[in-house]
Amino acid sequence: MSTLYALAEQIEASAIGVAIAESRYAYPVIEGIHLIGLSISVGLIFLTDLRLMNLFMKRVPVIDVLRHLRPYVIGGFIAVFVSGGLLFWSAAARMLDSPAFVAKMIFMLFAGLNALYFELVIAQRAPVQESHTVLPSSVAYAGVASFGLWTLVVVCGRLIPYLPTWG
Repeated sequence: MSTLYALAEQIEASAIGVAIAESRYAYPVIEGIHLIGLSISVGLIFLTDLRLMNLFMKRVPVIDVLRHLRPYVIGGFIAVFVSGGLLFWSAAARMLDSPAFVAKMIFMLFAGLNALYFELVIAQRAPVQESHTVLPSSVAYAGVASFGLWTLVVVCGRLIPYLPTWG
């Protein structure tokens, strides 16, 4: 762990890390991009999850929802990951010291694994691919898991500045 923390300190102390952290405008602009990307990607994921749970857009086939929203979700995630990486760069050691940040990364990992399993396994099944209104329960479970995990990611992200560090 100390090697990881030492690496994080080097990242944070790098020219780019210091420039972002000390700039009057860079950090807030990057954080704004992060929040906009998050609202686009997670907001559209929530709409998709509500459809998977059969609570919203019940007459629209799941495959159509996925096909139409996927490019915007991916675009939002690109903005989130690039801006999140830059934000981490400016405070890497502090982030590793934050239980909220660690929890956010763990929940993000599980949310990504859920999405991967959904895309590669569940969404490939015939009832999801066709225009059936009755979907397998695995589709709803994937939606519930996604909705819950992404909610936890957002909550933990917002808690980072407010929770004390491990040290």
